[in-house]
Amino acid sequence: MSKVGKVALFTNEYPPNVYGGAGVHVEYLSRAMAKLLAVEVRCFGNQKSEGGNPVVRGYPAWTEAKQGTDPRFGSAIDAYARSLAMAKDTLDADVAHCHTWYTDMAGMIASRLWDVPFVLTVHSLEPLRPWKVEQLGNAYHLSTWMERTAMEHADAIIAVSKETREDVLRLFDVQPARVHVIHNGIDPEEYRRTEADDALTRYGVDPARPYLLFVGRITRQKGIIHLVNAIPEIDPSLQIVLCAGAPDTPEIGREMEARVAEVSAKRPGVIWVREMLPRAEVIQFYNHAAIFCCPSVYEPFGIINLEAMACETAVVASAVGGIPEVVVPEETGLLVNPRIRAGSFEPANPVEFSAGLAAAINRLARDPDLRARFGANGRRRAVEQFSWDAIAQRTVDLYHSLL
Repeated sequence: MSKVGKVALFTNEYPPNVYGGAGVHVEYLSRAMAKLLAVEVRCFGNQKSEGGNPVVRGYPAWTEAKQGTDPRFGSAIDAYARSLAMAKDTLDADVAHCHTWYTDMAGMIASRLWDVPFVLTVHSLEPLRPWKVEQLGNAYHLSTWMERTAMEHADAIIAVSKETREDVLRLFDVQPARVHVIHNGIDPEEYRRTEADDALTRYGVDPARPYLLFVGRITRQKGIIHLVNAIPEIDPSLQIVLCAGAPDTPEIGREMEARVAEVSAKRPGVIWVREMLPRAEVIQFYNHAAIFCCPSVYEPFGIINLEAMACETAVVASAVGGIPEVVVPEETGLLVNPRIRAGSFEPANPVEFSAGLAAAINRLARDPDLRARFGANGRRRAVEQFSWDAIAQRTVDLYHSLL
């Protein structure tokens, strides 16, 4: 009989409120772990699902978080308040497992109140995202404190890549034996080839012409401005499709608006899809793309590259964080080193980085056979190395080791 009969997952994102890789991770991990043990998900929102597995309980926003204060403080203060609510509610699970700084306090406090082991998965690290001061103001220091406090009190830390594990050991006072690498995953039955292309035509993309694809939020971390700056140098035979929404701040939203308008005036075929698309439509875009580009300047894992690979699409990505553990250069795609400045999180030479992205994209644009080979290899790697069932089993095995 399993030592662990039930786990409680604490998360900001959970369907239908998923906007990033951490939300995708929790959605699929909870589903796969439900085959092995009972799962309860406590998440931000109004979700409620009882009687099944997983059981889901949402925690609505604290309406006073932005009242009488700097509005930028709202998300960090609200996260702390909701974490307290999550932690104080009666817990009958054997393990508390939290995801992202938004719920780090929930996992840590719940483990103390209900005397259960505390596991924390690192999807990104606040010290490596200083641009979030634009978004959170001085509440960035609150989010950083919450993350550090929880990290240094967790019974086990899961890093989604080897590079992230090294970052944890470098930045936090934690024992190496407590930090374990368990990668993100993919559902190869969902992310696979499809002939459907109605979503493309709906957004003005010509399915008969090859296109370069970006998928992600408009944030400094995702490096989208560097890709937009590369557009004038990209082979004009390619359409440029930017599935980019949810800007972190009004400032980066305006910067994106101005730069896309500037390059579009000089180069036709730039299509900006501003809304966050349903997953089935994103899969269509992955499938029909000639090339997928991930220009991130910081990426602990980069699940979007895995999604593209599972759809047999060749990848051009930054050689940062966990991406080299996913994208194998000259086998499933091409990597471009942004050469991040020491003590900074920007390329030492942004013009050079954009030129490098353009050169890699152009190489694949002009070589359909190479694109096809990378695509086939990428699909094979995604299926063989990154299934959610295997990742769930490794996670549950870690739970067992803590009891």
